[in-house]
Amino acid sequence: MMLLAAGYQESKFRERLQRRGGPARGFWQFELGTQERGGGVWGVYKHDSSRYWLDQLCQARGCPFQPRDIYTRIAEDDVLAAGLARLLLFTDRQRLPALGDMQGAWALYRYRTWCPGKPRPEEWPDSYGLAFDYVQGVA
Repeated sequence: MMLLAAGYQESKFRERLQRRGGPARGFWQFELGTQERGGGVWGVYKHDSSRYWLDQLCQARGCPFQPRDIYTRIAEDDVLAAGLARLLLFTDRQRLPALGDMQGAWALYRYRTWCPGKPRPEEWPDSYGLAFDYVQGVA
């Protein structure tokens, strides 16, 4: 549910490279981040809850376990990008929001995981609603 909502919010599942030459990549629009501050790929790479699993994912996808390589590859490997997005959710210490909890899902996306620079809260009901309908088998 969260992967669908976040992916739709970020790229509408149409763009693997950020528009206007921006730095984000993959349907979930990850930036590289930095070794010092984390964030983006670096954040998932460094986090105690996700580092081991990211290494396993990289091995399965034939991707070197290095942030720059992961960042480059997610523009073309949707499975790696989806796994990275799921692992980002895994870094949050709270439970995933209940199905139907649009505000809880927004808080997870906006404040605790993706933390987008341009959050576009007016689009979240559509992103969440489409994901909810899909999961419910309505879409």
